[in-house]
Formats: sequence, C-alpha cells, structure tokens
Amino acid sequence: MKLFLQIALLALVWSAPGFAQKLVDPSTVAPEYRDAAEKRRAEQIRQHECAKKADTEKVMARERTAFLLHCLADAEAVEAAKAAEATKAPKAAEVAK
Repeated sequence: MKLFLQIALLALVWSAPGFAQKLVDPSTVAPEYRDAAEKRRAEQIRQHECAKKADTEKVMARERTAFLLHCLADAEAVEAAKAAEATKAPKAAEVAK
C-alpha cells in the first residue's frame, strides 16, 4: 500500500506542470521562425489578459467562452486600429514635405 501511495504521489507531481502552456520565448527559436513566435507570444498574452479580465469580472462558466471571444475580438480590433494609424503617420509626413 505504501508503494502505491508513493507512485500515485509521484505521478501527480510529474503531471501537474504538464497542463499549463508556457509562453513562447522568441529569443529561443530559430531566426526564421522568430516572427511567428513573436506573433504567438502576443496572442498568448492577449488570451491571458482576457482570462484575467473574466476572472476579475467573475464571469459565469457558461458565459466564459463568449466573453473571451468578444474580448479577443475587441483586442484584435484595437491592434488593427493602431496598425492603421502607424501606416498613416509616415504617409502624412511624406505629404507634408
């Protein structure tokens, strides 16, 4: 019985960290995949922030998926607007010359 408990405890210790997905570190991947790793890390951070926001607002489990999808869509829209402004700024500077 003691051996069984030791094996069960050891199995729990080894399996616990396996459930979490680590953040991608772009500096540890090959240079040709760095851009994709940076995009993946940004997506993971957005997902993590939306999950924190859902926890803070105490969203019920049945509504959590819809909340997260809406939050991610909003975050993507904000980033798209920032990217559009960033592309307009150099064009405005060229026109001013």
